[in-house]
Amino acid sequence: MDITSILEEYKKGTLSLEAAQAALAEKDSSHTAQTADLGFAHIDLARQERCGFPEVVYCAGKTVEQSVTILTLLMKKYDNVIGTRASKEVYERLLSDFPDVQYDDLARMVYQRKDTTIVNGDRTIAVVTAGTSDIPVSEEAALTAEIMGNKVMRIYDVGVAGIHRLLSRADDIRKANVVIVVAGMEGALASVVGGLVSQPVIAVPTSIGYGANFHGLSALLAMLNSCAAGVSVVNIDNGFGAGRLADILNRMR
Repeated sequence: MDITSILEEYKKGTLSLEAAQAALAEKDSSHTAQTADLGFAHIDLARQERCGFPEVVYCAGKTVEQSVTILTLLMKKYDNVIGTRASKEVYERLLSDFPDVQYDDLARMVYQRKDTTIVNGDRTIAVVTAGTSDIPVSEEAALTAEIMGNKVMRIYDVGVAGIHRLLSRADDIRKANVVIVVAGMEGALASVVGGLVSQPVIAVPTSIGYGANFHGLSALLAMLNSCAAGVSVVNIDNGFGAGRLADILNRMR
């Protein structure tokens, strides 16, 4: 029965108040579990209720039109929405309808952040990079965590080639509740940080490096083989995944 039929049956007296309420509640529950069928995509409209944040749109591989259509649907429904690996054209197409939309060139993220509430009080996520070349991936992680309601501390260019730079910031890093470490080349920074802090460390290998780096594979393998306890690893260049995992960990009591 659709909502109109439920109300008509109640009005005629063939459906009790309790039964009508139950039918409407069931209808509302099924509605929140539905997806929006756009033909080329089925958009999850209940992910925020299940997981704490709306579906995030990976724009690479999609046409500008597809990305704009999906993001339009989500931005109408939610205050905070993220599109990763997006072109500036996607942002420009959205701007006229969504004045709050923003674009970050480094992170290649288009996003709407109407709700700037910090949900975790003074709990901070530290994003630490080995080099300046790792900043684009780091910014994807940092912005993701911020849009999801976290305080973020950025500590950039403190790689092991000049380890005194890292040690001079060790006290700041230890104040964080979760640490994201972003590094290319040999990826050694994650192990070093893991040996300095008691907090969980999320390692992000980047594709930065010369030929034998194999576009981040050597950094990935080094991080997976870290002898430091408490280091977890996400995929190569996956700043978004690190930011989301850090957000989840930062919410835990």
